[in-house]
Amino acid sequence: MSEPIRRVLLSVSDKTGIVEFARFLADQGAQVLSTGGTAKMLSDAGVPVTEVSEHTGFPEIMDGRVKTLQPSIHGGLLAVRDNAEHIKAMEEHNIQPIDLLCVNLYPFEATLAGGAEYDDCVENIDIGGPAMIRAAAKNHGDVTVVVEPEDYQLVMDEMKAHSGSTTLKTRKFLAQRAYARTAAYDAAISTWLADETDQIWPKRLTFAGEIKQTMRYGENPHQAAAFYVNGDPRPGVASATQLQGKELSYNNLNDTDAAFELVAEFSDTACAIIKHANPCGVAVGKTLLEAYNNAYICDTESAFGGIVALNRTLDGATAEEIVKIFTEVIIAPDIDEDALKILAGKKNLRVLTTGAMPDPTLGGRTVKMLAGGLLVQGRDNALIEELKVVTDKAPTDAQMADMKFAYTVGKHIKSNAIVYCKDGRTVGIGAGQMSRVNSCRIAAFRAEQAAKAQGADQSWAIGSVVASDAFFPFADGLLEAVEAGAVAAIQPGGSMRDNEVIEAANKAGISMVFTGMRHFRH
Repeated sequence: MSEPIRRVLLSVSDKTGIVEFARFLADQGAQVLSTGGTAKMLSDAGVPVTEVSEHTGFPEIMDGRVKTLQPSIHGGLLAVRDNAEHIKAMEEHNIQPIDLLCVNLYPFEATLAGGAEYDDCVENIDIGGPAMIRAAAKNHGDVTVVVEPEDYQLVMDEMKAHSGSTTLKTRKFLAQRAYARTAAYDAAISTWLADETDQIWPKRLTFAGEIKQTMRYGENPHQAAAFYVNGDPRPGVASATQLQGKELSYNNLNDTDAAFELVAEFSDTACAIIKHANPCGVAVGKTLLEAYNNAYICDTESAFGGIVALNRTLDGATAEEIVKIFTEVIIAPDIDEDALKILAGKKNLRVLTTGAMPDPTLGGRTVKMLAGGLLVQGRDNALIEELKVVTDKAPTDAQMADMKFAYTVGKHIKSNAIVYCKDGRTVGIGAGQMSRVNSCRIAAFRAEQAAKAQGADQSWAIGSVVASDAFFPFADGLLEAVEAGAVAAIQPGGSMRDNEVIEAANKAGISMVFTGMRHFRH
């Protein structure tokens, strides 16, 4: 057990709870040192406080850039209390020990997120704060360091329980939080400067996240899991408000993100139903109800227990249809009062609102962990820019619209991906197969089964368009689609056998366009 806390330094940007914390420390007999606005707030609240400049005998200079970068401060934080040489140095230089440091940093991340100018961002890079935090955290054998207002109560409880001191276990815990905070802070600054200097791949790439949720388990019950957020301003699962339902699981979060990113691709009213990160039905419509119904009938079997994502405010009529089957999660930019009343009857249904839709064209990075490293790439945010008709027969305007729709959906399906589409809705999807031919067959089977479930007398693939996320390496995949009933095809092109595939399309009497852009998703 350490000695009781007798001197503290408080210097915070986020002043939440600081008056109450400072008053408690003063009541425990600690001398309170502070700086600038924090000192004024404490003084105005009647808390006895000593300005740091008075303690060090050196004024704040350079507009406050230099105020705590002093031997009197860092010596007081770094001195090992049972080291005779350290104690001797303190006595010789009139350095007094500081037993607790409470600092949170200039709001660089918030300043950057607010769109501030370059110079304003620079001024919000804290120097003295991180230096003090790291000093106190290094000397956690003797010093308690606090960087989050949420930890004030922990410290107060410890001091009450241990005659004004804290335990080594708690100081280690708080030191870890301190180093994590300064690491995340430096990561934000480093990433910003990399962007400012047009470095796509800087020598060292840093990532940081703040825990939002711990989970019962991950993909499977034997895997531990947690959800961290990184401050990405794009609306989505990380920033969503959960209005009702059970806690989101690891798989819920993964699937919901996939669903929302897909539905965000469309400017028209759209609905996507996702199962295990793959869409089982996607549609656009004149109304949200039409879009949902058309997405649902693509695969009513797989939609059971799925995720429903919408890109418009969820209304009562659509909610009434959604709750007719078991659904895990609904995510939408907003939900009206009629819909909320209907959804309230399904208490386990997880309901999320985001306030807005993400811009699918914005950049960003995706990260995959490998043994010994990370695979990092830019988001697949590219849009179709130019379509090249490569067959004798050109597609109709309606077919072209369906092909663009189907190809966009294909971006969000695990490769090899095949999508049959007709009249603004998917009618059959083949996903994640080792063979593209098999994806064609599975998608055709789904189209046939979906039609049968709705009482149709022929497969919905008949008269449809087909989209492939990557080129057809041989004509066999395309011919499977033609046999299923597809009358137009969209694919990237780029195979050594493109001419064979084009020849097969011409022979079959269908139209085909090349995008020149592949959309693998593994």
